Amino acid sequence: MLKKAFVWLTVCALGATSCQSKPTDKTVVAATASAEVPATAASGKPADNAAIMARKQVPVVCYHQIRDWKPTDSKGAKDYIVQIAAFKEHIKMLADSGYHTILPDQLYAYLTTGTPLPKKPIMLTFDDTDLDQFTIANPTLKKYGFKAVYFVMTVSLGRPHYMTADMVKKLSDEGNVIGSHTWDHHRVDKYSHNSELKIIGKNGKITTRPVDDWVTQIDKPTKKLEEITGKKIDYFAYPFGIWKKPVLPEFQKKGFKIAFQLADKRDPDYPLMTVRRILDSGYWSTKTFGNSVKNSF
Repeated sequence: MLKKAFVWLTVCALGATSCQSKPTDKTVVAATASAEVPATAASGKPADNAAIMARKQVPVVCYHQIRDWKPTDSKGAKDYIVQIAAFKEHIKMLADSGYHTILPDQLYAYLTTGTPLPKKPIMLTFDDTDLDQFTIANPTLKKYGFKAVYFVMTVSLGRPHYMTADMVKKLSDEGNVIGSHTWDHHRVDKYSHNSELKIIGKNGKITTRPVDDWVTQIDKPTKKLEEITGKKIDYFAYPFGIWKKPVLPEFQKKGFKIAFQLADKRDPDYPLMTVRRILDSGYWSTKTFGNSVKNSF
């Protein structure tokens, strides 16, 4: 059953509409979007939702697979697969353009207290635990002193073409951030505290048992990642980028500081639970990518 679920999530992750430069540069930018936003950094008082919404959004980019296209890749899948040479060109462009990668703790402090960020901040995020994120993306980022966020779905750990637990720990130990991305990529708007799991026996007989999706998809995977990294997991990315307002209080209760979606509008009542990202499309040139980073936030 696990094998079938894994095949299903892999296909869905590809086919659905989701899934620092130089260390000597010490320049920082003002943290507020305008003079009207309270300067909460000095007082230490957390900003309210309106103030968070008023702050200028920071570019956050989402990646999935970093590999060359195959003849078997569908047109839709190619949107989620950035080819190796293109990825390296895109990252070099960010470095040459003076962008500085930031991590979620910095973004959280900026949004909630107005803490200043480096000049031209950007966040790079990677979903789904693909092996090429470790073998290709991470060495490329290291070349420019960049750090990133890796959102891990724990069902994939150690499977062919996916990262191992040791690789995830190494990324964490090197200063990158590991975030939660559910157990097997099921949409969060479908979760229930009282659902049923169908089990097909070897004899073909179907039995059911009660499950709590929030425990299976959120609590257990998050705890496993904490055991792997030895660090608290504070950040989450929605599978396929899909969310609905009723689930947002649940993520706050779970203790996540920020939850990342894709390009939908933020919810004004839960801005930290609906932080926006854009995909770096496999079809984009370096120029198109650069323009999207500038104009999408």
